[in-house]
Amino acid sequence: MSVDRRTFIKSSVTAGAALLWAPEPTQAKMKNALTVPPNFSIKIMATNWGFAGTSDQFCAKAKQAGYDGIEVGWPTAELEQTELFNAQKAHELDYAFLVGVWGVADYSTHFRNFEKNLRDAAVARPMYINCHAGRDHYSFDQNKSFIDLTIKVSQETHIPIYNETHRGRILYSAPVAKTFLEKIPDLRLTLDISHWCNVHESLLNDQTETIDMALKRTDHIHARVGHAEGPQVNDPRAPEWKSAVDVHL
Repeated sequence: MSVDRRTFIKSSVTAGAALLWAPEPTQAKMKNALTVPPNFSIKIMATNWGFAGTSDQFCAKAKQAGYDGIEVGWPTAELEQTELFNAQKAHELDYAFLVGVWGVADYSTHFRNFEKNLRDAAVARPMYINCHAGRDHYSFDQNKSFIDLTIKVSQETHIPIYNETHRGRILYSAPVAKTFLEKIPDLRLTLDISHWCNVHESLLNDQTETIDMALKRTDHIHARVGHAEGPQVNDPRAPEWKSAVDVHL
């Protein structure tokens, strides 16, 4: 039986949530009881990562697959922006942006380009902005300047802005992210924990304190399942990846 992607993701999330209230002692120890706000809902967004078609083709497929909206890289060209928003409106999808800078090693240039892209994307009033900011080889103060900027722009525009836990970026590893979380109370995360699994070559069983800290500061997740030797399993339904999927859930 085939299922659309959103149905598969949602059913997987439901299965994971069930673990939190499971009566077995080992499950009960995993998480404290959660209080879910009465107005809480989950929005499942489709990314165009690897999609080669047009904006309209992508939005049509996202809608057909049952997604609530799209999360795409901020298009810097005006024509691309027009095409994207026409497609988004036509297919009645929520939208959010990924903002980052690629291929620029120099800190000053990177920061200047990132700020322009971030502020331009905020003008479009997305549901949220997810940031690929900074580099893993920048100094603490240099990387902190990117986070400080995201917090400032979020406060100015009232748009939620998150920094992603991604290899090569500021929050590329669990202990590095922990330092930033401890020193910057307003830092909010897009948690893609698959990257940390890859960086630490483990399912992070020995870093539960950091994971718990990160979860308390997470507003958005990328639902990708990583493992000790890579950031993505080839098929989360395959039996050989069951242990990795269970840990992620």
